[in-house]
Amino acid sequence: MVFSELREKEVINICDGKRYGHPIDIELNDQACAVALVVPAQTGWKGMLRSVREGIVIPWSHVRRIGDDVILVELDTNFFQTC
Repeated sequence: MVFSELREKEVINICDGKRYGHPIDIELNDQACAVALVVPAQTGWKGMLRSVREGIVIPWSHVRRIGDDVILVELDTNFFQTC
């Protein structure tokens, strides 16, 4: 699978059903293996002033399944308290 295919899929949290939109970036390690998925930051009107590169970094270990249309991730409330 290539990144352009991943960008077409919507990221959904299986813990609460929250939709994070489509991936905007992917982080790779030195061996070119995926280590994190980056989705748009959830912002209000103040977010319009932020850089387009900002986002929520989801470690690859939290990705549970990549389907035809969605990427399912598991992010409980503790995940956001540690960020």
